[in-house]
Amino acid sequence: MIQANCRVQFTAADVEFILNVLGHKPGDAVPLTALLADPDSRDLILDDELLFRALLEQRGCLRVSPRLYFYVLVRHVLRRSGLEDRRVADYVAEMLAEFSREERTHCVVPGQPARLQYFFEMLTALQKADTHTAFCIQAHIGDHSLFLSGVFPEHILHRAKRRGAPGLRYFENMGRANYRAASHHRLAARYDLAAVFDTLSEQFEPARRALNDLSERVFSLGDPEVPSHLLTPSGE
Repeated sequence: MIQANCRVQFTAADVEFILNVLGHKPGDAVPLTALLADPDSRDLILDDELLFRALLEQRGCLRVSPRLYFYVLVRHVLRRSGLEDRRVADYVAEMLAEFSREERTHCVVPGQPARLQYFFEMLTALQKADTHTAFCIQAHIGDHSLFLSGVFPEHILHRAKRRGAPGLRYFENMGRANYRAASHHRLAARYDLAAVFDTLSEQFEPARRALNDLSERVFSLGDPEVPSHLLTPSGE
């Protein structure tokens, strides 16, 4: 299960980066370090516009974790879209950090010999799944839908136009419905994700558009080939 826990997994290199960007005045480093240890103060620090700009504009290899990188960027674009809940930003950032590894985009179902790649496979597995597995599948379909429609919208539109493949509305509907189902599941309360899934269901399109904005800013340095299975929900 992906959790809304990016902010508790920052590394020493992340803290050093924040200090380098925001610790401008002599003697600032110690107080800023202390503030980062306090959750409320930390959240205000992470909202600083200077951090967002530093992550976007710094050249060369950034020595920060994917979790700091995605949290600051996701939090910024979601706020611009009217989504102020930090836990939603935390969850979406963790999802992007996890999905940056290709194998994590697949759905793992107990008893299945192989990871599931296509929506039709996941929906079929959902019909026979136990309670816990069903919840995980619903959450994964929601995440997968948001990831694809948020990060690769142009590829989806291209395939829809050239090949008659499902368009963005299909992914929105699929993500919205499965986040809604997951939010109502009793396990959502156990994992403290009911409110996150409810928000992502109700605000799927604004969240998707926020990630589109982020994708244009961050991922438009080239036009990498997207693995076909990611954009083929029916397995065609």
